[in-house]
Amino acid sequence: MTNEIKVPAFPESVQEGTIAAWHKQPGESFSRDEIIVDIETDKVVQEVPAPADGVLSEIRKGEGDTVISNEVIAVYANGAAGEAAPAPASPAEAAPAQRAEGEIIAAPAAKKMAQENGIDLSLVTGTGKAGRITKEDVVNFKAAPPPVKADPVVTKKDAVKKEIATPIAEGLGERVEKRVPMTRLRARIAERLLEATQSTAMLTTFNEVNMAPIMALRAKYKERFEKSHNGTRLGFMGFFVKAAVEALRRIPAVNASIDGNDVVYHGYQDIGVAVSTDKGLVVPVLRNTENMGLAEIENSIRDFGLRARDGKIAIEEMLGGTFTITNGGVFGSLMSTPILNPPQAAILGMHKIQERPMAVDGEVKVLPMMYLALSYDHRLIDGKEAVQFLVAIKDMIEDPARIILEI
Repeated sequence: MTNEIKVPAFPESVQEGTIAAWHKQPGESFSRDEIIVDIETDKVVQEVPAPADGVLSEIRKGEGDTVISNEVIAVYANGAAGEAAPAPASPAEAAPAQRAEGEIIAAPAAKKMAQENGIDLSLVTGTGKAGRITKEDVVNFKAAPPPVKADPVVTKKDAVKKEIATPIAEGLGERVEKRVPMTRLRARIAERLLEATQSTAMLTTFNEVNMAPIMALRAKYKERFEKSHNGTRLGFMGFFVKAAVEALRRIPAVNASIDGNDVVYHGYQDIGVAVSTDKGLVVPVLRNTENMGLAEIENSIRDFGLRARDGKIAIEEMLGGTFTITNGGVFGSLMSTPILNPPQAAILGMHKIQERPMAVDGEVKVLPMMYLALSYDHRLIDGKEAVQFLVAIKDMIEDPARIILEI
């Protein structure tokens, strides 16, 4: 009996996805909940687990193909994992003579290894079925010197074109270029950033904050905090989230958004925390942060970071959000102008803590300072409100008791 493997239902904000990688090929067996295929959307890479034990019979959507919710992408036969089953002949294997000239058939693992090592798969000889290139073929090719291709016949016209196209290449040695398609996630990030700059009246205001009080508080209580909260570490982000919650209460416009000709004021604080991954920036959302304690905030942020790295954040966890915090300081950024995350009206940028000489009560002291940046939509937020918001953040970070007392 054959069964269907379908694309999971996407949220309303996600229209389609792309098959990123198949982890199983026709004829291979799998266990229930084993990951069969990765589907990349414009928000996350979604892993599709096997609904039951079985053997993959047919793949109907290959890597790079676009898919929609609930579309059938493969079929499988029931059976326990590990059972031997003959692989059905794919069109490429059944009629290799009909394969398009120059077409390369390679396993996903082989493609990945070749891409990571800059290996041209057209130079690799496949030892799999119908000349399919396996991972072992790429490993063996990497260990051996690559074959030398014969120089193609170059006409006078081609030589003129090459000379015009690369007028400065002569004498500069090998100039390697690598062209790869932009991932769906990266393309969506680029689209949203461009949309933010073109559709909002974005402006950025700056301030600086003395981090010494928070650093002293953290140094004093971090060990006790970690023991009291089951290993949760006390970081700086938790303080900034709590300070942002109070500042958003004071300046409601910063927590609002524009919907057509309406201004929507949110009576809750859902704060997105920007997390960098190898595939791009994702912004999971802390829901109802006004009801969360420091330990819960820190634990949630750490969990987001770990799952984002492994591509396991659900799409639903990144929807919504009324305000965003991004921390470029972890990478050494001293100052930046963060771009809005529409439809939100503002985003707070944290930066590197750096010691600087500061005038304090007529004396010069060296203090650990951090620049803060607030980018905001000037259509909704006036400069006065933006500055008041940053000053409120500054006051609470420099006097952490204000966070507890909400003053």
